[in-house]
Order: sequence, then C-alpha cells, then structure tokens
Amino acid sequence: MARLYIGNLPHAATEHELQAWLETQGFRVESVQVIRDLESGGSRGFGFAELPEVVQAREAVEKLNGQRMEGHNLRV
Repeated sequence: MARLYIGNLPHAATEHELQAWLETQGFRVESVQVIRDLESGGSRGFGFAELPEVVQAREAVEKLNGQRMEGHNLRV
C-alpha cells in the first residue's frame, strides 16, 4: 500500500469528492483523508490517499501532479 500526499485541494473538497475524483482518473483507492482545522473544522487544503499498490502510486503521482480539481492545480 502507498500513501500519497495531495496538496492544493479546494477548501470545499470532501473525502468522498476526492475519492470519486481519483477513481474517475482510473485509480483504485483504499482510503482518503482531508486534513481539517481543529477549531473551525474547515479543510486545510491538503489530504492523503492510500492506494493498494506501489506501482499504481508511482503512476498516480506522474498522472495526477498538476491536474486540476475544481480550479485548483493539485500537488501530488
């Protein structure tokens, strides 16, 4: 299993939306976590996704880094 950092997320993005977006890009996703501010509960603009295979994770970094999600260029 590989864990990917995904930065520059839209602040309104939820775990469900991020997982759905990753799956539309052709990747199997084990779990997704959007990091939230402890006080406000709002997204901090980054999260993590766990993919079941390391080979798939390398492909994901190459394919997803710089892709747009709701107007934001992601950093993977």
